[in-house]
Amino acid sequence: MDITLQAWHWVVLAFALLGFEALGLGGFLIGSAVSAVVIATVIWLNPEMSWPTQVIFFGTGSLLFTYAYWRFFKKINDKTDAPELNNRALSLVGRTITLEHDIPAGLSRLQIGDTRWEVEASQAVVQGAKIVVKGAQGMRLRVEPT
Repeated sequence: MDITLQAWHWVVLAFALLGFEALGLGGFLIGSAVSAVVIATVIWLNPEMSWPTQVIFFGTGSLLFTYAYWRFFKKINDKTDAPELNNRALSLVGRTITLEHDIPAGLSRLQIGDTRWEVEASQAVVQGAKIVVKGAQGMRLRVEPT
């Protein structure tokens, strides 16, 4: 049995990989899809290439192109003009709150909206005073009196 892989086989594989990538795999299959397109181009130029050689080049290309994507292009995809969009703690930075009860210096808890937050205050603040959220580290808010 003589196995032959032609250029269109690799083009179909590239489209299948891109289709799976569109389901949200985070860039894992982009390198393999690019490698399949490169192999299709090479086979179109050199149709005598054996299938084991094609598969070896495809595997090597997949590794190299995937590494290149993660090393150089992933940073571009991660850039955003709203980094606090899905970070509730960061979205509270700058907000002024009127205290419903006293909070001591150091760590305590504070109800803001529908969530009970761990807050860190540099000094004790009395009920009725206004505080401002100066920063957030994880789910802990750093607050100071205004």
